[in-house]
Amino acid sequence: MGKIVVLLPLNEPQKDKFRQFEKDHSLTFMDWTPQPPLETVKDAEIIVGNIPGGMLKECGHLRFYQLFSTGANDYVKDGILPEGVVMACATGCYGLAISEHMLACILAMQKNLYKYYDNQLAREWKRGGHAASVYGARALIIGAGDIGGEFAKRLKLLGAYTVGVRRTPGKKPEYFDEMYTNDALDSLIPQSDIISLSLPSTPATVRILDRRRLELVKKGAYLVNVGRGDAIDTDALCDCAGKFGGISLDVTDPEPLPPEHPLWKLENVYITPHISGGFSLPATLDKIVDLAARNISAFLKGESITSLVDPETGYRKNVNTAV
Repeated sequence: MGKIVVLLPLNEPQKDKFRQFEKDHSLTFMDWTPQPPLETVKDAEIIVGNIPGGMLKECGHLRFYQLFSTGANDYVKDGILPEGVVMACATGCYGLAISEHMLACILAMQKNLYKYYDNQLAREWKRGGHAASVYGARALIIGAGDIGGEFAKRLKLLGAYTVGVRRTPGKKPEYFDEMYTNDALDSLIPQSDIISLSLPSTPATVRILDRRRLELVKKGAYLVNVGRGDAIDTDALCDCAGKFGGISLDVTDPEPLPPEHPLWKLENVYITPHISGGFSLPATLDKIVDLAARNISAFLKGESITSLVDPETGYRKNVNTAV
């Protein structure tokens, strides 16, 4: 009898989604922890939940590995994932939560809500300056997958002109007005009123907004990053921050951000501690549970896996791919 280990903070109805496999597998449930006991996972045939990459080497029975993250960069490095193990990520589960966070950040910056809250704490009744609007803004969405696409949908409903940037050419969804690949960034950045990043960390995305590109940004533009902190040159961002209308960072480089880092003190930079995704929104965990249960069933039957990871790139191959 095989063993399935699920490392997620589940309630009973969520656990029931996995109990369909009890006929042929033993089930072990444990709340997620960054360092689960090795004895819990080492003999598992299937693991749901992210564990340290070094621990995977000890999992000699592992056949299928379901991440709860969209990024798989820590697991596609040489020597991490045991040979023959099928790995899927959780792309498609975070679009709702993270896109709403992104929209909230953009609106809060455009409407000076952060400034007004500071005024409230200081008991000062004064104007915060001119406001900006999503309506009529040109939004550059770097990373046009699930998260970027959901953000584009919301911006377009509010009247923005949406420009998507993706790694490879592909069909343009209706919620994007234009679609390009990364090589067009230099011409697109200077035109953009809103710039968002929802990228994994790969060799192609590290410092994709470097000093040269940050200097191309038009004065008063708004920036939001919810992917990985290393997509932006942090030192250059500190130097260029004054030209932005506002900068919202849910991810930083380094992360966690040290208390002495200059980013904390920049008056138009707004930082959240990597919480736009995760399980902050309960619906996200529901989506992950449904995906994992569906993928386990598909794996055991030899059917197509949703969000199968390409070990060469760290990205999902596509939405549904046969093993």
